Amino acid sequence: MKHHLNTLFVMTQGAWLRKDSETIVVRVEKKDRLRLPMINIGSIVCMGRISCSPQLLGACGKNGIAITFMTEHGRFLAAVNGFTPGNVLLRREQYRRADDPVATASIARSCIIGKLANYRTVLRRAVRDQTASEGTARLEKIATRIDMRLRTFKSDLDVDQLRGIEGDASADYFEVFNDLITSQKQEFVFTKRSRRPPLDNINAMLSFLYSMLTNDLRSACESAGLDAAVGFLHRDRPGRPGLALDLMEELRPVLVDRVVLSLINRQQVKPGGFVKEPGGGIRMDEATRKELVGAYQKRKQEEITHPFLQEKMTLGLVPLIQTRLMARYLRGDADAYPPFAWK
Repeated sequence: MKHHLNTLFVMTQGAWLRKDSETIVVRVEKKDRLRLPMINIGSIVCMGRISCSPQLLGACGKNGIAITFMTEHGRFLAAVNGFTPGNVLLRREQYRRADDPVATASIARSCIIGKLANYRTVLRRAVRDQTASEGTARLEKIATRIDMRLRTFKSDLDVDQLRGIEGDASADYFEVFNDLITSQKQEFVFTKRSRRPPLDNINAMLSFLYSMLTNDLRSACESAGLDAAVGFLHRDRPGRPGLALDLMEELRPVLVDRVVLSLINRQQVKPGGFVKEPGGGIRMDEATRKELVGAYQKRKQEEITHPFLQEKMTLGLVPLIQTRLMARYLRGDADAYPPFAWK
């Protein structure tokens, strides 16, 4: 049996979550709006003013269901986790590798290779799907440049050099991001990557869904017995899930960027769903956030063939698989960590 990362997102402000026997109940305005068996839930994400009963917090901790609290805009606040049953030997090996510059560079290299390969795939799929134009010529040019970087990757590069390559490739990729947009081009214009706060509609959507993906990977790391805070490309920083961010790099283009582009190009999101705040940041309204979450969840249900395992699975299972492949490598059961390279 394969267990998918089933996540309950609660976004209705003022909602109250409680436990009723072995069921999770979502109560809004003194009425029960949703009942779900606890056994069917892998994690819960509460966005905004959402409350949980102590009984539910305890039961979720006991059953390995992580509860994550975020702002309405998707920024992580806190997480409630129960006892982590991860193998202590695995975590000790993870810490040793993180302190070894050579081992750290090897893992970081794999993550970056996966990210660049997926950048290339996103760009070339767009070239294939669009009518030939100046925009598609630019997309093909950047895809070829990224492909050349992948072909000349050296195994003796240190982490700082790898970060430089990743930074250059990301700058190239986002330079042609507007060419990936085929509809609503006047209303959705990407200038540059901005985070806190996001300064345009596209950055608001990207940051929101990157937070969703980070949460999925944090939970996946915990379920594999890994420490989500100790990364290799992203070094230790209080409150930052370094390993989850490492693994997210290769999945960003596949699980987030494609969703955002699809929502814009199919006109499933409208410019009226975005509000510019006094400080210059962009805020999404509740309907737009729900649209993004729904599209993200639908994307995770799509079936693919895993490029390394050559097994069919949903995209939602990939974070769990990748963390287990990382654990397998750290235990010494594999020669290298195989990144997820979408085809």
